[in-house]
Amino acid sequence: MFLFDSIPWQAAVMWFVVLAALVGLNELVRWSKAAAIGIFIVLPVLLTIFVWPHTAGAGSSTGTWFHWVKVYSALAGCIGFMLIRYNPRIAAMKYALLFPPAILGLNILEAVIRDFQVSGMHGMVDGVFMVGGSWNIMNGVAGILNLLTICGWAGIYITRDRFKDMVWPDMMWFWIIAYDLWNFAYVYNCVGDHAFYAGAALLISCTIPAFFLRKGAWLQHRAHTLAFWMMFTMAVPTFVSDSAFAVDSSHNPTALFVVSLVSLLANVAVAVYQVKVIVTRRRNPLRDELFTDHRSYQELAKDRPAPGPVAATAGSAATA
Repeated sequence: MFLFDSIPWQAAVMWFVVLAALVGLNELVRWSKAAAIGIFIVLPVLLTIFVWPHTAGAGSSTGTWFHWVKVYSALAGCIGFMLIRYNPRIAAMKYALLFPPAILGLNILEAVIRDFQVSGMHGMVDGVFMVGGSWNIMNGVAGILNLLTICGWAGIYITRDRFKDMVWPDMMWFWIIAYDLWNFAYVYNCVGDHAFYAGAALLISCTIPAFFLRKGAWLQHRAHTLAFWMMFTMAVPTFVSDSAFAVDSSHNPTALFVVSLVSLLANVAVAVYQVKVIVTRRRNPLRDELFTDHRSYQELAKDRPAPGPVAATAGSAATA
């Protein structure tokens, strides 16, 4: 196959199992605050002490600095979002709404650095087969564009229902798709033999709820599903490398180039469109929400609570 070596039937079935598990766990921690505390705080402490030092050490496919940083940054995002969602005092703090874009930007930056680093790697490195090249540079640039086009965080609000979801109306579907293409290219470039699950299934698991279950809460879904996956692969790295369910990348330079080119073109398109909106509508991307004329934005923004700690902060910042 173009992207992957042969995909055995059991791996194809497992792909859907992984997807369903990630979507289901995300719904669980949306429904239950206790479950979220147990999974995102108690469980990682136990894994850090008793499991990960043995399973994600040197030579493991998840034993690199990137995987350790990624699992803790994903968990930091989950915990930070929980504090904003469930604690009105924290939500009312002046700079509370800077945390979501900051942790998102940090996660993108980590991957960009790794893509540039991998561009000069060839062969087995830290238990992962690398094929570095110009595609890493292209995708690193795409990641920078994706980071720079994060906008509209002043409009984030917490829903009034039992879920208390963190909704970001200005995070448009086209930015999410560009992110998905970039992140898939990153995983395919840098941990290609993990991409069947960590690229495709993981990204789809947060995009499905963002488009169909709780629209506008993509970042919350992304943090949750990423944390689930990172904790699992840090504990069971052989699942994606040596098990009966493993699917290897084709390591085809043409495939690597095409995937990264698509990522770059998508993010260039989003950046060009965003610049057009900024110029023609005279919006300040560091202060204003940009896409207020889009129907999807309007459907989400109409449910923004008012008054309320987060809503009040968002409203004043977005209209300043």
